[in-house]
Amino acid sequence: MATSRPHRLLGWLESTKNLAGCAAGVAGLGLTVTGVAGTYWPVVVAGLYGAGALIAPPERVAPPEFDDPQAQLGRVREQFGQLQEYLAEVELPPAAGGRLAELLELYGALLEPGWVAEVLATEPETVYALSRAIRLDVPECADTYHRARWWNRITPGGESPERHLERQLDVLYEEAERLTADLREAEARRQQTHTTYLEERGQHS
Repeated sequence: MATSRPHRLLGWLESTKNLAGCAAGVAGLGLTVTGVAGTYWPVVVAGLYGAGALIAPPERVAPPEFDDPQAQLGRVREQFGQLQEYLAEVELPPAAGGRLAELLELYGALLEPGWVAEVLATEPETVYALSRAIRLDVPECADTYHRARWWNRITPGGESPERHLERQLDVLYEEAERLTADLREAEARRQQTHTTYLEERGQHS
């Protein structure tokens, strides 16, 4: 707390408001020298300083620099690679394994470097949803399956862990299909916008 006070004081001394107030105060001293301010010169100088500081524009705080979309997508690719390495060591039932393979194929197609990934990078919410599924959802599916299967062997009963895993992967696959459909719709809108632009340009040419 104590170390922040000198920084705040230095920041004020270097601020636009203080510099503007000082400039106005110097003008007040000029009035004093010429005799215009008279005996009230301290009030005049202080008033001009305050007025100058008041009308000066506020300091601009630079916004934080976040990673660009391509850098974010690069991190998602790294996460996808880590997920594939993890799943290669995990034993899953055949039915769930087939659905998981389809899901990973869809993820891989979206993340493949090229124009599709460039479209994906323009949709931050889609990138976030994809990253969440890769980092959290899919690993959680595999991990909870193995835990539940162990308990089910000790005390059988209820819906099987295999069936729960299949349901989870079905939901994630449907989500991935919706993400893909949203990207396709964005490209369709882009094409329609270009068609409209060309038609309107042709009408005015």
